[in-house]
Amino acid sequence: MNTKTDKRIRLKTKIRVKIFGTKECPRLSVFRSNKFIYAQVIDDTTGKTLTEASDLKMEKGTKLERAKQVGKMIAEACLKNKITKVVFDRNGFKYTGRVKLVADEARAGGLKF
Repeated sequence: MNTKTDKRIRLKTKIRVKIFGTKECPRLSVFRSNKFIYAQVIDDTTGKTLTEASDLKMEKGTKLERAKQVGKMIAEACLKNKITKVVFDRNGFKYTGRVKLVADEARAGGLKF
């Protein structure tokens, strides 16, 4: 099987070998489906999600506009939890489009990666 999803999962495992989130510097993981985009900040030492944001409840705007909103929401949630530095995990997706917009807006919101 060499489907797009298989390639993404193979790439994801390669990336996850190098990326590890700690309590001081958690991992910002982005997942993109055809309809929605999700972001969550994870502490890999305990295996717990510290904060999350998604565009599930947003109804207005294009996918790109909603991705920007998710980036802003995840940055606000992180700063509320006193998290300023994260490791970005693109989850096997290419760093373009909606994934890049989430990262850019999170940086603009005050996160460092």
